[in-house]
Amino acid sequence: MELAHYSDFAVRLVNTEEPARGKDTLTSVEVLRELFGPATQMARRVTEADLPRFRTVRARLRAVFAAADEGDHTGAVDLLNSLLLEFPVSPQISGHDTLDEEGRPRWHMHLADHSSNATTGYAAISAMGLAFHLTEFGADRLGLCQAPPCRNAYLDTSTNRSRRYCSDRCATRANVAAYRARKRLEAARSDHTGRTEDTSQASTTPAER
Repeated sequence: MELAHYSDFAVRLVNTEEPARGKDTLTSVEVLRELFGPATQMARRVTEADLPRFRTVRARLRAVFAAADEGDHTGAVDLLNSLLLEFPVSPQISGHDTLDEEGRPRWHMHLADHSSNATTGYAAISAMGLAFHLTEFGADRLGLCQAPPCRNAYLDTSTNRSRRYCSDRCATRANVAAYRARKRLEAARSDHTGRTEDTSQASTTPAER
């Protein structure tokens, strides 16, 4: 589904905050404008008043990812539906300036922006994109990074639905941590086995020896 790419708007906004680390990069108008990417016309409408509104939408979008990550797919859909009702979109057919091999416009669906402010427009696009992604690929494709304390949002596009981390960096960090944990456990077991053997030998009577 072509409209599913709008779900990236939701991921970008959610990941401006790392609650476990106490980090929040949503601190200026410039940061808000960068979230829009190539949608520069929408970005130009951003004002200081959008900062608290964006943070509110961010928390609601994170709740969608959190519900899906916990396996509460119905809860994720309910939360997303509430966003869709509050921030409706206007789909339009667009061709822009892209032509096919025969010189005809490459028609595709586009989410037009007729919102009253930048927050409303961004929220509408994020929610609709996430909705298309969810219905096309499944709620289990929405997740939060399993490498603590990260918890960044991600969209699983793997062929076997196996993604668990937001980035290769987090995946590597988690794998290294798991490897070290296994080594510590093996060392502890080996040490325990050695102490058990020593105790057993010490308790053997002279006659038994």
